[in-house]
Amino acid sequence: MNTPTTDRIAIFEQVLDGLMRRYRERVPDVTAIAQAMIAEGIITDPKQIENDHIAFRTMGVPHLGIRSLEKIFLHYGYERRDRYHFPVKKLDAFWYHPPRPDLPRIFISELRVHDLSAEAAAIIHSYTDEVTSDPVDTLDLDDAAQVDDFLHRPLWRLPTWADYQRLAAESEYAAWVIYNRYYLNHFTITVHNLPPGYNTIADFNHFLERRGFKLNDAGGKIKISPDGKLLQSSTVAEMIWAEFADGERHQISGSYVEFAERRPLDEFAHLPPHELRREHRREGFEAGNADKIFESTYSTQTVKRSNVQA
Repeated sequence: MNTPTTDRIAIFEQVLDGLMRRYRERVPDVTAIAQAMIAEGIITDPKQIENDHIAFRTMGVPHLGIRSLEKIFLHYGYERRDRYHFPVKKLDAFWYHPPRPDLPRIFISELRVHDLSAEAAAIIHSYTDEVTSDPVDTLDLDDAAQVDDFLHRPLWRLPTWADYQRLAAESEYAAWVIYNRYYLNHFTITVHNLPPGYNTIADFNHFLERRGFKLNDAGGKIKISPDGKLLQSSTVAEMIWAEFADGERHQISGSYVEFAERRPLDEFAHLPPHELRREHRREGFEAGNADKIFESTYSTQTVKRSNVQA
């Protein structure tokens, strides 16, 4: 079926609505931040929040990983752009440019499973080997409900607590994916188009902390690209109650909220703020920033959240 691009974008918007609905249910910070922004007079409606990008985590194993998941977004008109490499965390990633400027960018990362220890890789494969063909190839990508269901259903059996702990000891990213799968890892609030006093990462972080939100301070609360034009911060991931295959329940890292300030490129720095459009600002991502943003789900950060009740 050769669906026109405009129709495919409309289908993607339905998929995005499904992703964001379940993400809001799972990450109370999303609604709490929006309510705080309204109370502060920054916005009057949550729909005014601009979504800079959304992010997914994957496993680099046969039939899965970036090359599988990206097929969904390429179908809707997204274009693959820069590749990023994270040697210490054993990750690779790409970002994807949207078919329309009001849509979010997409960032997909992948764990290089073959770079882990033999024991950790064997644990991962004991689950992912249950996937014997690329599951995206079986989807009707023009059926938004089917795609939404796929992004929120298990691809392998529920992990045991022992396996989760063993993976977390070596790669907290691996542990996150083995349990959370394709759940939306984060969405990102664009701050540079907010009113003065809130339109920089420094100002917005101050607002968030004044309202009681916990920020990821790995590498500093503000992550800055070498060119100084991409500034990012994030909350510490929500802790969620998770039930494992052995019947045990434990709190583990869920998802979080990110914030981005994209400054004008030098050739457009003279433009007044109301004339600046997306193409005038710093595009893409920065490996150094992303490396520390990943840690929003790591125990060194989530230890700061202790308010989850059974």
